[in-house]
Amino acid sequence: MTQNRRHMWDDRELPGTDTAYRRRALSPSSCLFAFLVFAALTCGGCQTSLPPLPNPPGPKTAVRLSPGDTIKVSYSDETIPDQTQKIRRDGKVSLPLLGELTAAGKRVADFQGELVSLYEPQLEKSEVLVTLESGAANVIVSGFANKPGKLSFDRPTTVFQAIMEAGGVSDYGSVSNIHLTRLINGEQRTETLNLKPAIRGKPTKPKYVQDGDVIYISRSWF
Repeated sequence: MTQNRRHMWDDRELPGTDTAYRRRALSPSSCLFAFLVFAALTCGGCQTSLPPLPNPPGPKTAVRLSPGDTIKVSYSDETIPDQTQKIRRDGKVSLPLLGELTAAGKRVADFQGELVSLYEPQLEKSEVLVTLESGAANVIVSGFANKPGKLSFDRPTTVFQAIMEAGGVSDYGSVSNIHLTRLINGEQRTETLNLKPAIRGKPTKPKYVQDGDVIYISRSWF
């Protein structure tokens, strides 16, 4: 008789215990915790839009000399042979009668005008012609690209073309969350780009790369 009552009491307790467990599982604090976890995961994939970089280069942007470029200086005065030199890492070249001069960062026409002014008091014919024999823009494509790495371009190249040259965006990459980082006046500046319209064939204004740019393809969370 005592055993039967004990079993009956246990049977009455089990439903109440299960109900209390479900109440604890669905308590407001548990729901709040689940919501915060979901919000954190969602915001982790949110895109942070960064403003456009100032003075973007274009296909007709005047070329500025950079270290590693090869220039040719042709003289109208026959007493000085023509010079073909590669701009050193410090941005300088060494020319007859003038010594070391900074060429990097200057437009070809401006550097040519500077040489004419410097040679004028020293030569009867001070006219010189400066031409860019070879020059390449080195760009790094990193993140979720199929073939990340350092690329070199000898002609105007867009961000879209550079990424395609790196094998395109991988399956885990986001075509709408691409960061373009550029060194401007000694500071690193970053812009967020969305290439989804371009990939879908919609008309878009191209963004051109320049020497030293870093393109980072972010992870896609969806």
